[in-house]
This record gives sequence, C-alpha cells and structure tokens, in this order.
Amino acid sequence: MEIVLSIAIGVLAGSGIWLLLRPRTFQVIMGLTLISYAVNLFIFSMGRITLGAPPVIHTDWAANASQYADPLPQALVLTAIVIGFATTALFLVVLLASRGLSDTDHVDGRERVK
Repeated sequence: MEIVLSIAIGVLAGSGIWLLLRPRTFQVIMGLTLISYAVNLFIFSMGRITLGAPPVIHTDWAANASQYADPLPQALVLTAIVIGFATTALFLVVLLASRGLSDTDHVDGRERVK
C-alpha cells in the first residue's frame, strides 16, 4: 500500500511541475492544483497508514496510543483542501480578468504565432 501511495504522490508532483513549466495560464493553474493534491497525500501519509483504527481515543478502551490513528494529519489535509479550493477559485477569477484585459492566456502576454 505504501509503494502505491508513494508512486501516486510522485506522479502527481511530477505532472504538476511539468504543467507549471507550460506557457499557458490554465496549465499553470492545473499544475498548482496537482502539486497541492500531492502535498495533501504526503501530509495524509505522514499520519501512518492504519486501516480500521479509530481516530479518537475512547475512554473505555486501553490508553495505548499505538492502536489509534493520528487525527492531526487528517485535520490538516481537510483544511488544505478547503484553502486549495479557495485559491484555485481566486486563480481562475484572475485568469478570466487577465484574459479579458489582454486577449491572450499566455503567461508572458505574447500572442501565439498562427
């Protein structure tokens, strides 16, 4: 399971970096989104992959901390998803405004040769 998660994080990060290097603004926004997904998966994986473990310590059970999942990475990822969605929406609004003002969607502002 860990190797699949590691490969997924690597593919998402690599694809995001490749898209960041593209000249079109929409591809840059998609690259940032893919990198944020990779970072979210990385943070989530730092909480140990524990299948079937309860996230909160119950008072009736033993107080052995190794039997429980760490809730902090889950809370961080949830917060990062909300913030990532808001920044992506902001980037798209700025993209549309820039497109309306300059009639191009290239990062450097130059029109493509046809």
